[in-house]
Order: sequence, then structure tokens, then C-alpha cells
Amino acid sequence: MAESVKNPDPDPACCRGSAASQERFLQLFLASEREVYRYVSAIAPAKADVEEIMQQTAVELWRKFGEFDLSRPFTPLACRFALNVAKAWLARKRRWQGIIAGDLADRIADRRVELLPEFNSRLRHLDACLQKLPPEQRQLIDGYYFRQQPIEIVAAEAHRTVAAAYKALQRIRLAIENCIEEAERMEAAS
Repeated sequence: MAESVKNPDPDPACCRGSAASQERFLQLFLASEREVYRYVSAIAPAKADVEEIMQQTAVELWRKFGEFDLSRPFTPLACRFALNVAKAWLARKRRWQGIIAGDLADRIADRRVELLPEFNSRLRHLDACLQKLPPEQRQLIDGYYFRQQPIEIVAAEAHRTVAAAYKALQRIRLAIENCIEEAERMEAAS
């Protein structure tokens, strides 16, 4: 589960040398990448757009890395940077300009921050529910969702037809949804 990454070494001198700076940046960015990706996904219209914005965000963060206050958490800073990159990207794409009109991108970002505790709770429950899956079901989920393999490969690895793999994934998703909802009910009751 992604949380704000607190920089363990607040000494800016740790990042003055080129190799140390590069290593520190990679540590912080990689620890925050999933959260920043989800943040951008709430704003950008398509996966390819999100990936392009993430690349631009990483480049811009690296360019400004020497100016950051490393005593502060990196993830919120990276998300704010990503928001600015996304807004600039959306402004250049004529068909998506309505998203930034009237500060819609800011409202989406603010709403996402507001919902973050609930989202993190659901992610925690998702992780727990995934751990409960039998190995063959976990293999299907890992292949299709986490490794993003084509269904034909996932089906072949599981020794199933494509139709059977799709049906199994449908049942597994339903079981995971029920597991998460049950965990939320139990958490609310306690």
C-alpha cells in the first residue's frame, strides 16, 4: 500500500554528488511511483496518457530534485508535480481541454486526497483478500492484472482455454469484491 514516503535522510548533502543524487531520487521516486500513478490516473483520460504524464513527471522531478526539501515527505510533492504536468499536458491536447476548464483537474485531485483514507483501507483489504486466494487463482490474477499479460498467455500458463480463463477471472473478481466488502463491514462493526 502506498503511503507518503518520508525521507529517512533529511540531510540535503546526501544528494549533492551525482551518483548519490541519482540513487536517492530513484529510491524516493520508486517508493512513490504507484501512488503518483494512481493520482495521475484520476485525472488523465487513458492509460497511454497516464504513462506519458508519468514520464514527464519523472523528468521534471529529476530536474528540480536538488531544490527539494528532503526533510519533507516526497510523495505529496511528487503528486503535486504530477498534477501540474497533467494540467499542462491536458492543456496541449485540445480534445481534453474541458477537463482543466473551471479547475476540474484541481477538484478531481482534491477529491482524491479527500477519499485517500478510504482508498487506502480498500487497498489494504484487497491485499489481504489476494493473500487468501488459492495459488492457481492468484496465478491468474497476477498474470492478467499485475504482469498485464495477454489473456491467451495467462490461459496457457493455467492450462485453460481463453473462455475458461475469462470465466475464472470473473468468479475471482466477484470473490475478491465480496471479501473486501466483508472486511469493510467487519472493520466498521469494530
